[in-house]
Amino acid sequence: MAKIEGIRVKNFRALKDVTLGRLWNQQKSEPLTPMTVVIGKNGVGKSTLFDVFGFLADALKFGVEEACDLRGRGGFKKIRSQGQTGAIEFEIYYKENGNARPITYELSIEADDSGRPFVQKERLRQRRENQTRGWPFSFLVLNNGKGLVWKGEGKKIEEDKKEFDLDDFLKLLEEEESKETESVELTDKRRLGIATLGSLKQHPRISVFRQFIEGWYLSYFTPDAARSLPLAGPQKHLNIHGDNLGNVVQFMEREQQARFQKVLDRIAKKIPGINKIDTEKTGDDRLLLRFNDKGFQDPFYAQQMSDSTLKVFAYLLLLEDPVPPPFLCVEEPENGLYHKLLETLAMEFREHATGRKGGSQVFITTHQPYFVDALEPNEVWILEKGADGFSIIRRASDDALVKDMVAEGLPLGGLWYSDYLDAR
Repeated sequence: MAKIEGIRVKNFRALKDVTLGRLWNQQKSEPLTPMTVVIGKNGVGKSTLFDVFGFLADALKFGVEEACDLRGRGGFKKIRSQGQTGAIEFEIYYKENGNARPITYELSIEADDSGRPFVQKERLRQRRENQTRGWPFSFLVLNNGKGLVWKGEGKKIEEDKKEFDLDDFLKLLEEEESKETESVELTDKRRLGIATLGSLKQHPRISVFRQFIEGWYLSYFTPDAARSLPLAGPQKHLNIHGDNLGNVVQFMEREQQARFQKVLDRIAKKIPGINKIDTEKTGDDRLLLRFNDKGFQDPFYAQQMSDSTLKVFAYLLLLEDPVPPPFLCVEEPENGLYHKLLETLAMEFREHATGRKGGSQVFITTHQPYFVDALEPNEVWILEKGADGFSIIRRASDDALVKDMVAEGLPLGGLWYSDYLDAR
């Protein structure tokens, strides 16, 4: 399954310039782990970092102008880092699978003279087979909606400049006369090139990356939404709000009969106070979830259960998906949960991310030490405010003292609570 090894963000709200993990030109850095957790105090930018992934997913689906306005972002001027005049930039370094050559995606978003955001630059690049040095080969390059795309590997064209120059590449292409190359011009500069070209079968690498982002799951789960009684109809995957919880259970009962009750029983054992979970069909073929609470003879329906029970059930059901999303992003899963349940939940997320069956890569933000207690220093990133008011980030494992104390048996969350993770 695809995995993000590193990401860089520039000029996006409080994230003036932050990097997590490994980039193509920072090979000495350790890549992101299967589960990555970002911690920090209130107001340091955790929600902004979570929204980076939401913004990219929205930009792919709706275009950059709508993405700037969605989810209360307030438009391009509001999301560009205060006092900065440069473009908003994103760089993702990822592998399609464990043995694949990494691919880098770069995106720059600027505003035109009328203040409307547009895609200024977009590039996908990857080292050629057996290439260990030099600049990766760009198989998609767009400047202001115009550029070049390679259908295959093409002939070897060396990139010897850090900053891409479209005119230079056009001259090189004329000299090479590569049949694998074509010039492209998008009709709408506010749409991502990967959205348009990624739908064409002659661009498989672009298509795979587009599908990777489309498959991201960002949890905006709300218990009240999960209590709703949706119209009958099975659905394969839990949506981002969780209001199709009953539909997913209905799908499991119909399509996965052999494992359906086993999954419910397995989840029930992990939720405190719950003895059994089963279902009841309504007259109009909807499926109701029933929770047998220990100590009570009659079951409670999902509409009567506490926020915390529904939340844990939704997370565990998500982790039981036989076709999990490639990337799972959850903001503050601890909200509303009993603190002793958090360590168990953290271990469930890790087991899913590191399992042999190839679960999702998991990205979580939290400010709960009990959740962090279950983590290793290389899984944890500490987000803080710098002297200039913008966010800075570092990995807990970069601090030798912290690594030594965890190795001696001290829990990482306890060290954070005791201020040992603060910058020194």
